[in-house]
Amino acid sequence: MTVVVKIGGARAVDPEGALADVSNLVEEGEDVVLTHGGSTAVDETLEDLGQEPTYVETPGGVVGRFTDEDTMDVFKMVMPGTLNTDLVESLQNEGVNAVGLSGLDGKLLEGKRKSAVRVKEDGKKKIKRGDHSGKIESVNAELLETLLSGGYTPVASVPMLGAEKDGGYTAVNADADRAAAAIAGALRADLVLLTDVSGIYEDPDDESTRIDSASTPEAFESVKQAAEGFMTKKVMAAEEALDGGAASVVVATANADEPISGALSGEGTTLEPGVLADGEEVEQ
Repeated sequence: MTVVVKIGGARAVDPEGALADVSNLVEEGEDVVLTHGGSTAVDETLEDLGQEPTYVETPGGVVGRFTDEDTMDVFKMVMPGTLNTDLVESLQNEGVNAVGLSGLDGKLLEGKRKSAVRVKEDGKKKIKRGDHSGKIESVNAELLETLLSGGYTPVASVPMLGAEKDGGYTAVNADADRAAAAIAGALRADLVLLTDVSGIYEDPDDESTRIDSASTPEAFESVKQAAEGFMTKKVMAAEEALDGGAASVVVATANADEPISGALSGEGTTLEPGVLADGEEVEQ
């Protein structure tokens, strides 16, 4: 079994239990690829440097980061730099021979750069230029499989390698949940999205309303309707992962003693491939 684990970057997420759990899984002979977010750390670093993080809303109502050139410099410093290195260091202390990778290394994560994005401001649709973002179109699964077969545990993060129209490349931002989804799909793996809540709730303010599982399109429709705020992107990523070939997706809490093992045993919201209707195309 191969498991792709994404540790969220929210301040309320404590990675300690997940890292110990990775160690246990690797010791038991499981293949694990760890990915991570880091938006909170990026925002804090921007603010320390006297810069304001910029978020925009798409015409479809999804809120995301606008990554200009200065923000991209901070992004490269924080994500594959501080955060990735800290996780590799922690895993080495857990006895796991981890290898840190950004999406640029070995063309791990590749796609076209988007330099302009459609946004909605004051109720009007506009084009905002100067963005450094992209959608992952290919994953170098062979690189990850080579590392796993050699006994290494990859720790992967965006940025991704953005292809320019002139044939060159630029490091660009990509959503960390969707990056994890792309990797899980490419490896036909189980995907565990660890965050600061125990799953997807019918009532976002009531943990007792957690949706334990969905295995049909009808049940998944209920999950989509329940998802709000940051959970909307996780549901989108889950759909992309399953559409790409992932074996399952679980949204669960990182703040548990064995969060990955627990998630794989049903402690969270489990989404199975059956949630995709036949012939359904995932909205990009």
